[in-house]
Amino acid sequence: MAHPDPQTALFTTAQVRALDRAAIDGGIPGIQLMERAAHAAFELLRQRWPQARNVGVLCGPGNNGGDGFLLAALARAAGLQAQGVVVAEHSTGDAALARDRFLREGGAVSPATVLPDADVYVDALFGSGLNRAPVGAAADLIKALNAQQQPVLALDVPSGLDSDTGVAFEPCVRASATICFVGWKRGLFTGRGSDQCGERTLATLDIPDGVFAAQLPDAALLVPQALPPRPRASHKGRNGHVLAIGGDLGAGGAVRMCGEAAARVGAGLVSIATREANVGAILAARPELMPHGVHVPRNLEPLLTRATVLALGPGLGQDDWGKGLWQAALDAGKPTVLDADGLNLLAATPRALPGQSVLTPHPGEASRLLGRSVGDVESDRFSAARTLAQKYRAVVVLKGAGSLIADPDGRVAVCPWGNPGMASGGMGDVLTGVIAGLVAQGQGAWEAACLGVGLHARAGDLAARAGERGLLASDLFPYLRALVNGRVGT
Repeated sequence: MAHPDPQTALFTTAQVRALDRAAIDGGIPGIQLMERAAHAAFELLRQRWPQARNVGVLCGPGNNGGDGFLLAALARAAGLQAQGVVVAEHSTGDAALARDRFLREGGAVSPATVLPDADVYVDALFGSGLNRAPVGAAADLIKALNAQQQPVLALDVPSGLDSDTGVAFEPCVRASATICFVGWKRGLFTGRGSDQCGERTLATLDIPDGVFAAQLPDAALLVPQALPPRPRASHKGRNGHVLAIGGDLGAGGAVRMCGEAAARVGAGLVSIATREANVGAILAARPELMPHGVHVPRNLEPLLTRATVLALGPGLGQDDWGKGLWQAALDAGKPTVLDADGLNLLAATPRALPGQSVLTPHPGEASRLLGRSVGDVESDRFSAARTLAQKYRAVVVLKGAGSLIADPDGRVAVCPWGNPGMASGGMGDVLTGVIAGLVAQGQGAWEAACLGVGLHARAGDLAARAGERGLLASDLFPYLRALVNGRVGT
């Protein structure tokens, strides 16, 4: 089995424990792994906060606390002040050895009653695998930590964050930075993970490649990608024809943005099937698009015949007009990207989808498609995305912080980009057009979804350099064009 790239491989908590155990069984003592973790964390602390002279280390009873004790010992050896704060009278396993070493070398610990003054705090309370809210003294410490202004370095995972799902229990440490040990825990990249972790760093602790080669990652992070340059003899007919279907009365902007997004990533032709009332406005705003007024499903037939891929749902509505177009579009059997009311209609009337289809639900739409609550979807986004992909035999993009892409075979990719400014109207319509435009150019559903999600999120980050609030979906267009061509947007 090939060795996975540690910078993109995402593991479950159980998998990381298996990697730990395999490393120990292979001859690396547990206390040595703990020492390596402490050295990596202390090096990061010194790099990020070189002026810090006083370090407060909050230690739990397990191995995470052991990492903290050894870090505190390193800080003292480097001439810094380091105060240990403990939530338990005793530590367990290798953590007990680490605690004894810290005390033997002159370190001092205090009970978790008051947060001591410090330039930097180290969260070593709870590591990965926590599946409930912290309570008692640990909870009080976390609340005090979150209420103060000094930076916080979390060891492995912020205490209170479920490292499998990205669910943040109450309370949960809000870290300035998190150093993850051995392998990336998948929950650090979706749901609340990004908010709680701050800047993320991975330390593999020099575990041999052979240990990783025996463990297939649960998921993978997207990496920046673009489309290759076109042949000089290329023409529009070789780059596909997107048909965007939607734009009921009052919602013409949704389908127009979808169509322009497809064009901006390189689709050769883009047609739009919409209400007659929208045609003039679309032509005036973007004359390169080809809007058609469609009154009844049979008006759609010649447009469907010419299309390479359908973008179905932006502004479609769920009345008789929208339902009729939705049914006719899916009956055509063309590769289809479904969003918005295209998904709501599918939830109300489940049916088989054409091959190479992509669904792009937000958590609310996903809940309707699965017949579950939104809370249930958000409690395990990985499971929800995989279940949706299997149920509908399609590639699924579960949108939100740390968007997930899943296929029916269980593959999952996670998007590490994006920002809160993208939580605004029209962003989903643009994503639908981006993915459809990539399918039109010959990308398979999985490849188009992964590339499209990445381009969309990266464009959003570039557009947000002027500020997240007030970011409009159409602000992404120039950056999409630059990124799909392999250039950094300016």
